[in-house]
Amino acid sequence: MDPRRFMSASRVFIVAGKGGVGKSTVAAALVTAARRLGLTALLVETDGKPLMLDGTADAGLSAQTITPAEALAEYLDRSGLGRISRRLISSGIVDVVASASPGIDHLLVLGKVKQLERSKVADVIVVDGPAAGHALTMLRTPRALAESVVVGPIRQQANDVLAMLNDESRCQVVLVTIPEPTPVNEAVETAFALEEDIGVRLAPIVVNRVDDHENIPVPSATDEDSGVVRAARFRNTRIDGHSRCVADLERRLPLAQLRLPLDTAATIDDRATQLLAAIERLPESADGP
Repeated sequence: MDPRRFMSASRVFIVAGKGGVGKSTVAAALVTAARRLGLTALLVETDGKPLMLDGTADAGLSAQTITPAEALAEYLDRSGLGRISRRLISSGIVDVVASASPGIDHLLVLGKVKQLERSKVADVIVVDGPAAGHALTMLRTPRALAESVVVGPIRQQANDVLAMLNDESRCQVVLVTIPEPTPVNEAVETAFALEEDIGVRLAPIVVNRVDDHENIPVPSATDEDSGVVRAARFRNTRIDGHSRCVADLERRLPLAQLRLPLDTAATIDDRATQLLAAIERLPESADGP
């Protein structure tokens, strides 16, 4: 598949996955890959972690962090309430207001993402979302608020965010997992929940840190406790386990897979190279962004 067509099919990609699967690395690699294809790209962090673009070869990459309080303050400014906004910030009340009602914090963050998407600040906006369970909660919030709030700015914002989430040309979700049973199970459950509960389009799933080499010969040794023998058997066990998990994911989840190799020394630039190569291996007929 043509990588540029892959990256251009949606303006927003929300990256989600179980903690520890490399979600933030994949998000940064997507932004780096988009820039290599000549697209403008923005990385958005919503989880309070440090941004991961430092050390990449492309100094032109841009990134920003969105917090509920900052999103609320900006919303007030756009509504002509800048003086109130500054007073709330200086007093610390804005943080309380931003999280005073269940779901308001998620709606504020998604509303800011929607505003960035509408203003076309970049060809591609990659959102490094929260871990899978929290991502589901965040993405379910707009529908819940749209159904529970009858009128007013909250209802309007919820409807606007829902319109973005339900339009595959505007927004898609990239799930990230690793070839181990628990992360695979969670990825499958999250995928079906995202499609059924929210109606968001799923991009090909990224299977990170896959050891897909051929089994290596086990050295013959009279000493069964030989370090070389044990290392070879451990490696072959891991290769077999990864192969079974990838096959299980393919059987249970009808999504194309972008498999990134097990490479503990890989930089963000390296991951971008691997990601582009994986996209090129996708068939043109594969479901994707």
